[in-house]
Amino acid sequence: MSDLQDAWVAERQGDWNELAALMGQYRSWHRLPPATIARAGSLYRSVSADLMHARSAGYTPELVAFLDGLAGRAHAGLYSAPPYRLGAIVDLLAREFPRTVRRHWRFVAIAAVLFAGPGLVGFVGSIRSQGFATQILPESTAAQMRESYSHDPSEGRTGNDNAFMAGFYVNNNIGIAFRCFATGILFGLGSMFFLVYNGLMIGAVAGFVQSAGYGRNLMTFIVGHGAFELTAIVISGAAGMVMGYALVETDGLTRFGSLRRRARDLAQLIMGVAVMLAIAACLEGFWSPSHVPRPVKLTVAALLWISVMAYLALAGRSGRDRSP
Repeated sequence: MSDLQDAWVAERQGDWNELAALMGQYRSWHRLPPATIARAGSLYRSVSADLMHARSAGYTPELVAFLDGLAGRAHAGLYSAPPYRLGAIVDLLAREFPRTVRRHWRFVAIAAVLFAGPGLVGFVGSIRSQGFATQILPESTAAQMRESYSHDPSEGRTGNDNAFMAGFYVNNNIGIAFRCFATGILFGLGSMFFLVYNGLMIGAVAGFVQSAGYGRNLMTFIVGHGAFELTAIVISGAAGMVMGYALVETDGLTRFGSLRRRARDLAQLIMGVAVMLAIAACLEGFWSPSHVPRPVKLTVAALLWISVMAYLALAGRSGRDRSP
């Protein structure tokens, strides 16, 4: 048996050494050239067959353990998920997210109209008549809004209150964005509804507070974080409509197949929105209610709006945008 094993090992040793060398040479097999991946796959299958043969032939436990470990490491390298990379997040934010937003600009434009149009209606209607506002807002909510913005936000809050409110804003903003996106599974109609609903509610609140004489306070508070928060809500609604459209226009695929084809774009949009909402929550929790004078806040807000719009319009244009 020993002579047979030694002869077989000598015959197969070359493939084993080549596979072990590949595993030692590359940290991540997902970055290998296609030809090298094909060779690694062929060697992995050969080693798996060798492992089966060694077991059935009754070769020594040491040899079986060696082949078992080699096959296991090769399987992990070939079939495991790509490793976590900080560079992937940087690439998403610097290039892929704004490119994907531009690629679906039609849906973003529709979402912006569905959000801003009802917002304008709610704002104008509430300024003209507080009764209009109370038909949209619960009276308790309207009273709370009037009380909250009756004071200049530059008076500030305590540090503990800021931290608590930042956590609240994260939860609240993500909830709004999630509804705008997730209900897109209803062929996009749910996303359209929540864009209109949230736009109308925000507009009614703004108009009601303005009619009560506290519009400057409200403006000072929301303009800074609004660049991130409101834009993120529009993009999340657009992502929901992209998902809904994929279920309607399948290009001959099954609905699941059509949805899977757009999964990468949807994931990039939602991850980008999540980052924008996190930034908005930090600004809303710490910057918006701070003691910073109003003119400074308005100046910073203008710069933030310009920066967000420029980022979405220009970031990632150094390379060629990926086709839809």
